[in-house]
Amino acid sequence: MTKYILKRILYMIFVFAVMSVLLFFLYNMIPGDRARAEVEPLKDKLTPQEYQFRYQQARERLGLDDPTIVRYGKWISGVLQGNLGMSSKFKQPVVEVVKTPLKVTVFINIFSIALAFIITIPLGIICAVKKNSTFDKVVQVLTIIGYSIPVFIFGLLFIFAFAVKLGWFPVSGMNTPNFKGTEFQLFLDTMYHLTLPLMVLTLASLGGLTRYVRAAMGDALTMDCIKTARAKGLKEKVVILSHAWRNALLPVVTLLIGWIMSVFSGAMITERMFNINGMGKFFYDSLVNQDYDVTMAIQLFYVVLALLGNLITDISYGFVDPRVRVNR
Repeated sequence: MTKYILKRILYMIFVFAVMSVLLFFLYNMIPGDRARAEVEPLKDKLTPQEYQFRYQQARERLGLDDPTIVRYGKWISGVLQGNLGMSSKFKQPVVEVVKTPLKVTVFINIFSIALAFIITIPLGIICAVKKNSTFDKVVQVLTIIGYSIPVFIFGLLFIFAFAVKLGWFPVSGMNTPNFKGTEFQLFLDTMYHLTLPLMVLTLASLGGLTRYVRAAMGDALTMDCIKTARAKGLKEKVVILSHAWRNALLPVVTLLIGWIMSVFSGAMITERMFNINGMGKFFYDSLVNQDYDVTMAIQLFYVVLALLGNLITDISYGFVDPRVRVNR
């Protein structure tokens, strides 16, 4: 196991290095002049000589006069030391400006993923056990519809129904402006504002996960070991939850761990629709504002998440199914 993990870590380092090179050179090929954009607001307040002097100072400070490979070396050495650069919009280190959106995204996704797991796993198991029943057919139709409809359609429908027509929930934001109260009251106010986006995120994910769990559980129920367990006289509840679900976990665990790792990712469309300052909206705004230090930092963060998710998935196979040997 240790040898396997070390090999995977070396592989992760190699992939991270390749992706960092690709991302840096890709963003540096985008047309634009960061130094010019930084001093442009001062153009009307300075003489042409002063403006040019400020412009040259900005280019030297940003290292734009250095060759691209030199700038990459400075950037990646800073990243490895925890210095992700400086946000050109907020004039603060990237590490500082990313903290708030990351907290918001984690907070929202923990609730939506937990709700999705609580609903879809039992629903998928029941559909597999009652395969081709009326209940299963109804759920399959609903999941196909839910899987086919884009998330922004859900968002528009929920806003129209619950915010415009019924007036139950606010359309955007995370808190009431100038809210005053205890920490618990602030939490309740936040959850009240997040009810609509949480409903959208959860509902949009139900279709795919339910069908995935149903398919995995259906395959497990046809295995010979399940027939043997039933022939031995074991209770149906034990056969389903202990034997069949254990065998169904192997294909499902990939999806589950991927979802857990997505806690740190942003739901760009939903966050923009409801004006929530999460990682998805923050990433989009950084691209629009050409705040490339922030964009590259976020994308490298997603690369690391993907690599860690794959490693955790492979290791978990050995715990879920003893027949799998991850050390080979």
